[in-house]
Amino acid sequence: MGASMPPTPDFTILKTGHVELRVTDLERACAFYDGLLGFVETERDDDRVYLRCLEDWEHHSLILTRADAPGLGHIAYRVASERDLDALHRLATERGLPTRWVEPGEERGQGRALRIQDPLGFPVEFYHAVERVPRMLQRFHEYRGPHVMRVDHVNLQVPDVDAGTSWYRDTLGFYCSEYTETEDTPPRLWAVWLHRKQNVHDVALMTGPGPRLHHVGFWLPESSNVLRAADILSAAGYEASIERGPGRHGISNAMFLYLRDPDGNRVELYTCDYLIADPDFEPIRWRLNDPKRQTYWGHPAPPSWFNDASHVATFDGDGYMPIQAPAMADRPSYVGH
Repeated sequence: MGASMPPTPDFTILKTGHVELRVTDLERACAFYDGLLGFVETERDDDRVYLRCLEDWEHHSLILTRADAPGLGHIAYRVASERDLDALHRLATERGLPTRWVEPGEERGQGRALRIQDPLGFPVEFYHAVERVPRMLQRFHEYRGPHVMRVDHVNLQVPDVDAGTSWYRDTLGFYCSEYTETEDTPPRLWAVWLHRKQNVHDVALMTGPGPRLHHVGFWLPESSNVLRAADILSAAGYEASIERGPGRHGISNAMFLYLRDPDGNRVELYTCDYLIADPDFEPIRWRLNDPKRQTYWGHPAPPSWFNDASHVATFDGDGYMPIQAPAMADRPSYVGH
């Protein structure tokens, strides 16, 4: 996978905008995200709490929704204009994908949006109009927790990364920053990191049973904030919520800490990745069985990091998507089952 430019579609996706997580106990989840991690509550109703991070000027970047079982409600990407929504609607209709319009007010703080079920099985929302709220960026006296600044990316487990790459890169116009290939001859694509904003990724696709949400990544200002997060969680009696890290990835160069919220949904606290300002950036290639790609330093990922992931809501929201087995081995050879 070289530095060839992706096709230029007739719409512009800007970034990962927000993620909806389903939780079984709304107040318990708020105590974790707001009380410990320092997210800012913007608004709530009986079944949803809308949270944002310290850099955010948009109404929300995380929605917690009360549900009978945990999982992913939807992923949302912001587009550059209202016209882009109509272009995406034409694309989804041509592809025969389930679609519906989310009317203004249906999701608090958001204007008209397009909801589709993408070819990978994920409910994905595209939006442009959003309510602006006061940024907390320089209100340093109000900072709490480890200082979560913004939503950075989602990592998705899919049975076929090639098919997922075709959708995101060749259809939606995402760029590739890094990728992992197997040791086969010829090699096969095992994972890929794709972006629209100018850092390593807005979305990563990783081989595994799917569709499932592996994690949502939130960006912290610097590496010391990763350690601060671990201190806060441990002091509050949540040390068992720390699943992996602190450590540094080879892929992305990022410092990380992986957490499990009270419902088991996985969050990555993430910092120190790099800028990609040039469209002809050469994607970085990793071998699947190179342990440094995943853990440049730090303890190896535990089996739960490979085995566990959040189920994905169906398009109508009444259930969860069936899980399909991956087309190849879903972990490197140095990791046991």
